[in-house]
Amino acid sequence: MSETKAGPGRHRIVVVGGGAGGLELVTRLGKRLGKKAEITLIDCSRTHLWKPLLHEVAAGTLDSHDDELEYLAHASSNGFRYVLGRMDGLDRANKQVHLAAMVNEKGEEIMPPRTHPYDILVIAVGSICNDFGIPGVTEHCLFLDTTEQAEQFQNRLLEAYFHAHATGGVKEIGQLDIAIVGGGATGIELSAQLHQATRLLSAYGLDNVKPSDIQIHIIEAADRLLPGLPERLSKSSLKQLESLGIQVHLGERIVEVTQEGMKTQSGHFIPAALKVWAAGVKAPDFLKSIKDLETNQLNQIVVRQTLQTTVDDDIFAIGDCAACPWPEKNATVPPRAQSAHQQASLVLKNIQRKLEGKPLLNFRYKDYGSLVSLGKYSTVGNLMGNLLGTVMIEGLIARLVYLSLYKMHQLALFGPFRVGMLMVAGFFRRRLQPKIKLH
Repeated sequence: MSETKAGPGRHRIVVVGGGAGGLELVTRLGKRLGKKAEITLIDCSRTHLWKPLLHEVAAGTLDSHDDELEYLAHASSNGFRYVLGRMDGLDRANKQVHLAAMVNEKGEEIMPPRTHPYDILVIAVGSICNDFGIPGVTEHCLFLDTTEQAEQFQNRLLEAYFHAHATGGVKEIGQLDIAIVGGGATGIELSAQLHQATRLLSAYGLDNVKPSDIQIHIIEAADRLLPGLPERLSKSSLKQLESLGIQVHLGERIVEVTQEGMKTQSGHFIPAALKVWAAGVKAPDFLKSIKDLETNQLNQIVVRQTLQTTVDDDIFAIGDCAACPWPEKNATVPPRAQSAHQQASLVLKNIQRKLEGKPLLNFRYKDYGSLVSLGKYSTVGNLMGNLLGTVMIEGLIARLVYLSLYKMHQLALFGPFRVGMLMVAGFFRRRLQPKIKLH
């Protein structure tokens, strides 16, 4: 089955993946070119939530339904079409994206396999956690790649809490302990949010379980936290986590995961009822099976400086799924939200230039620094600029800068007026609702 085609003379521009970069790109394309071209977003979910918020959803300190965006409604008001589907293949010769069948919770087919035509294609399917083939990870660990996975973790946490409360408290070692593999930003931010969540759950009446009954572990194979960032950030984050009582295990490589906990290469065993895998990312596995595209060992699509693929000028790739050269560092651009935002801005210009027959521009990544939030406890980071060089920030200033990143994403999608209204609505919502999601 094939999707309907565009009208005569209208270019068909298709963006696959509605994450930070893909959604910003298709929104701006719809506003600028929606009357001249047919702009389509394809995504396997019906809603969007900014991925850096998933650790808050997992801890229950954020209700995803308060902050999610509905693709269908957003498309209607921004000049593009939305198609529900999961890309699983590509036919470059006939310029068609292959979409897999969609099934419901019962396994019943709700949408058959289809193809969708394109003239210009942008692949922005993001990334997933990399389990590195370690035994037991897939079977016993939870991941935080999607809103559904984050909500599943939060449900598991609540179920374990309610069970322990109803049976008189923690009875076994590790019964409510949480092990997070990966000492990057996701692991650190999740651990801090969980520390806050355990105190809120006790405050709301589940007082048969004391916060001291729960041990949160972070396991990192490198010899420091945040191995890809400046060492000062690592030391500051470690100090904050230790002050919260979070157990940090550095230089420990997981070799097996069981129902009861984690086994490390050094012979240690870390008991945990809930296990989260947040160690490394890779592009979705289906990309490596597409013979028409060049991919690397992490399944990322290899692109040129123009963000076009190495094999097809009509196909671009952005965000975590793209292996984009970073000549200044002799490396590839890191998988961060700021990378996807910058790449979306360039592809917008390059698509316009391509339609106008102009030469395309090259991508130059600008690293503006990194921020790591420890919830209400602290925020640490470094800002990078031409005037001041690298500046380390902590505390309130770092927290405000961190919050501004999400507002910048919202501004790209909604504009200043609606973002202002969302801020007012959020202000009142936070004062009317519990501080943690309890259902």
